[in-house]
Amino acid sequence: MDVIRTKKRADVDIGDEGEDLVLATLVANGDDISPLVRHAFEMGRPMGLLRQLDFVVKKKEAEIEAMCKTHYEEFILAVDELRGVLVDAEELKSELQSDNFKLQQVGSILLVKLEELFVSYTVKKNVTEAIKMSKNCMKVLELCVKCNNHISAGEFYPALKTVDLLEKSYIKNIPAKALKRVIEKRIPSIKLHIEKKVCSQVNEWMVQIRSSCKTIGQTAIGRAASNRQRDEEMLERKRKSEGLNMSGVEERAFSLVVEEDEDSAMKFDLTPLYRACHIHSCLGILEQFHEYYYKNRLLQLNSDLEISSMQPFIEYYQTFLAQIAGYFIVEDKVLRTGGGLLEPDQVETMWETALEKITSMLEVQLPQMKSATHLLLVKDYVALLGSTLRQYGYDIGQLHDVLDNSREKYHRLLLEECRNQIVDVLGSDTYEQMVIKKDSDYENHVLAFNLQTSDIMPAFPYVASFSSMVPDACRIVRSFIKGSVDYLSYGVRTGLFDAVRKYLDKFLIEVLNESLLDIINSASISVSQAMQLAANITVLERACDFFLRHAAHQCCVPVRAAEKPQGSLTAKVLLKTSRDAAYIALLSLVNAKLDEYMNLIDGINWIIEETKTSGNEYMNEVIFYLDSLMSTAQQILPLDATYKVGTSTLEHISNTIVGAFLSDNVKRFNANAVMNLNVDLKMLESFADDRFYSSGLCEIYPGGGFKGCLIEARQLINLLSSSQPENFMNPVIRERNYYALDYKRVAYICEKFKDSPDGIFGSLSNKNTKQTAKKKSMEVLKKRLKDFN
Repeated sequence: MDVIRTKKRADVDIGDEGEDLVLATLVANGDDISPLVRHAFEMGRPMGLLRQLDFVVKKKEAEIEAMCKTHYEEFILAVDELRGVLVDAEELKSELQSDNFKLQQVGSILLVKLEELFVSYTVKKNVTEAIKMSKNCMKVLELCVKCNNHISAGEFYPALKTVDLLEKSYIKNIPAKALKRVIEKRIPSIKLHIEKKVCSQVNEWMVQIRSSCKTIGQTAIGRAASNRQRDEEMLERKRKSEGLNMSGVEERAFSLVVEEDEDSAMKFDLTPLYRACHIHSCLGILEQFHEYYYKNRLLQLNSDLEISSMQPFIEYYQTFLAQIAGYFIVEDKVLRTGGGLLEPDQVETMWETALEKITSMLEVQLPQMKSATHLLLVKDYVALLGSTLRQYGYDIGQLHDVLDNSREKYHRLLLEECRNQIVDVLGSDTYEQMVIKKDSDYENHVLAFNLQTSDIMPAFPYVASFSSMVPDACRIVRSFIKGSVDYLSYGVRTGLFDAVRKYLDKFLIEVLNESLLDIINSASISVSQAMQLAANITVLERACDFFLRHAAHQCCVPVRAAEKPQGSLTAKVLLKTSRDAAYIALLSLVNAKLDEYMNLIDGINWIIEETKTSGNEYMNEVIFYLDSLMSTAQQILPLDATYKVGTSTLEHISNTIVGAFLSDNVKRFNANAVMNLNVDLKMLESFADDRFYSSGLCEIYPGGGFKGCLIEARQLINLLSSSQPENFMNPVIRERNYYALDYKRVAYICEKFKDSPDGIFGSLSNKNTKQTAKKKSMEVLKKRLKDFN
């Protein structure tokens, strides 16, 4: 109140100065000042008026003095007048004082009321301020309650906006210091609580997304497999329509379109992550959250990369790789949509960590695998993993390197498995010509491998030249080609067809050919088996072209490229060698069998006294065996092989006959024995001519026949039966009739020729002049051969 009164006095002083000037002006102008006086008393300020009047008086007195000095007389008069005015002023003053006293008496009550009014105004102002402050506090408390409700409901962003509003707009204006201190103390706690809650939600999301990564990876890899299957089907249709006029598989790449697919497994929710990023951004610790997310996801990755030593690799590799695929599919989406939550370098670091672990695991596990099928399954899944992640921008070069490094291991296993299959097929084969009874079997066993010798469908039942081993082996070769292509496709970056051809050649040489040679060289092989085996090898040799075309077809290489001379298989040449080995084994077996029959020649009577018209018994057995042998060979073997069998066996018989004459078991022989052998030889020559012409060999070998294979035996018999054997020493006659005979052998045989009967009645035998001449000629020949030697 004192302050208010002081202020009012100051206002009155300032107002008095202005009113003095007004009063002075009125007096100077001679105007009526009664309104001013009345106003002063009405306002309750008569003293002020008196002071104004004093001021005017003093001023006027000064003016009077000035005037008096100038006009003394006038001044005296004026003073007198002024004294009269002064008396009037004193009267007026007394009246004013009286009126003022009365006014003060009346105004004191009003002043008390005024003081009370001022107090009321102050109270009102304080109450208004208190109400305003209370409203502010209530608003702050309402915001606090609202923040608590948001936090309770898990609505952290609205809670942070509320806290931000409190900090920026209300906390400075909170009149209650205690409330302000409480709120200032609680705001960091609230922010920390929100941060922990959000991190807890992120942790829950990490646990959930980690459990979903396997499903995500399996779905993505399954989709890659479906896309690959679709691409293969499209490629097959295109290959058929374009006649294989296309590039190799290494240029194939099935496309996995990365888009928002409709599969629920691929629609993983990143909302908690986005929300956490936004909230941490509002908290001003976004970089801290980025680091937190990266470290925790890296820990999860390292945990996922841990390998169980208690479980076989083949049982968990799909789950392991699918988990990794799902992990990096999620991280790719986080990188693309997380608003800087992950940096490309961080994702690259995580991928390099995973790639190093995967490659090291594969480098350890793949060489330890014992099954080509298992290795192929792992390779295929790794290739699908690589193809899937490649679509998301990950570098999969090291995975390809691992698969490249394991190709030799895979093919060793594949070769071993196919070797066992080939051995089983060869061991279970009956080595009998395959009888095909219907066209479907013909297609499956013959046409499927291009084994037919004619484009015309044969009549059924059809007897093939090969046994069941051939189509079975072709199926194994075809499966090997497929297995090789399956491994070398989709990931291996070298020339596919060249690699498949190399391994195909290796399989045919080291497995098929060696297995055939093992059978050929085995001691238990029979003539029929050797013959059928030779026929089978001939067919397999022809099938090599089909194998190469089939490999080219599987590799999507034009057939014309596979048919180039430099692209042929080395195995084809080795199979020819094996076929020749089979022929040699066959001929060896046949000759051994023939020897069994021809050994009977040592048991004949070499000094028989009479000749036979039907020949010796052993020759009938030999011819019967040869007939059976040639009939079978004609059905199974090619004509050139049949010709080779015929010539070889007959040459062997010829050598055996000549060898019988040279044998130490034959001490001597006579002309009757020679005549009997001549009958045997004629029977054999007749059979040889008949077989040669009936088999159609005469059309292929018009200049030679089977009969010519017996030429040494024939010329020896002719020489021993000749009436003039001494002509052997005539060069012209010898070159014409005895060119196949050797001097020494002839000399040795002739020494055994004794044309005189045994027994005491030998001298009584009928000897005509012709026989005597023949004997003399033989003696001459013996002598001349002896001299020649």
